[in-house]
Amino acid sequence: MATNALILSGGGARAAYQVGVLTALNEVLPSSTHNPFPIICGTSAGAINALALATHTGHYYEAVADLQNIWRELTTARVYKTGWTDVLAGGFRLIRSLFHEGVASRNSIALLDNQPLREFLYRRINFARLDEGVNNGDLKAVCVTAMNYSTGESVSFYQGHSSVQPWRRYRRIGVPTKLDFTHLMASAAIPGLFPAVKIKTDHYGDGALRQLAPLSPALHMGADRLFVIGVSANRNPVMWTKASIPQRHSPSIAQVFGHLFSSAFIDGLEGDLEHIERINELLRVIPDSTLQAENIALRPIDTLIISPSKALNKIAGRKVRYMPRSVRFFLRATGGTAKMGGATTASYLMFEPPFINELIELGYQDAMWERGKLQDFFQV
Repeated sequence: MATNALILSGGGARAAYQVGVLTALNEVLPSSTHNPFPIICGTSAGAINALALATHTGHYYEAVADLQNIWRELTTARVYKTGWTDVLAGGFRLIRSLFHEGVASRNSIALLDNQPLREFLYRRINFARLDEGVNNGDLKAVCVTAMNYSTGESVSFYQGHSSVQPWRRYRRIGVPTKLDFTHLMASAAIPGLFPAVKIKTDHYGDGALRQLAPLSPALHMGADRLFVIGVSANRNPVMWTKASIPQRHSPSIAQVFGHLFSSAFIDGLEGDLEHIERINELLRVIPDSTLQAENIALRPIDTLIISPSKALNKIAGRKVRYMPRSVRFFLRATGGTAKMGGATTASYLMFEPPFINELIELGYQDAMWERGKLQDFFQV
């Protein structure tokens, strides 16, 4: 029997879109479904969604409902400190580090303090339930990916059945462990914005960095079919034909950082999806007898991808006014607005209900438009 895997990419506040897609899937699957995803993989903000689902002991319907409640309760202030003193302190720490060879005298350098997120999730995610899910057979494995600052490797920390073996490939490894909050916070530690997290002797940052093959952890853990939820509209062909809007100024700081964030959070996943689609096309024209004779260890992987039909940075550009005043000042000062082309950066930091709710609704609508594909993929 084929094994389904859920792939949840990173993207800061954009990960709210994933909640909408999962909510729509709730309406497609029978209400008695316990867990349609024996394997769950998450990176960055996607790791929050992955672990929220994996640590739920009820039916899938209840797990998604609880996940939606988590996002409905989020505000920017519950993710990182937004007071004027806190925001300015981040800049002061950066300046002070220049007199200590570029490192902080105490904690890791970061412009923002995400301690509120740690405290919020600590009350909502019970890691002790992971063993329960594995032992009763509902969960084969769950993994979150972080980047090791010392080695530059993409490290997938996973907890699951003993049949799942560690792996090592070029700059990416799978490490069995008992997952806890340090792994979650490490995976979501956006470099420069949130502090790195120390695990044993090394410091780790956002898992989207250096993640050359975001789909590979699920395949190593035994997945045959991948349900992938993206957080960008780049796969929408309509976006390919849109002409760029000429700018009268050079790229703003926020615009530059927006592209850097997109490169980390989005490009790796989209490139890996294109790669696996090409391999599937190749395998369709190669006879099974040839593959067996040549001992080629490749197999076709069924995939279903749901991604935004609208550009999330444009939605963010309309919602900047809902951000805390201190953050709005920071965004305006660096060009993080639609006018200055930097709304993409705002889309990763905007954990405000008007933006989150619109993304959840967009995810729901996009998935329901693909209801037929969902029914075929999950055979319902």
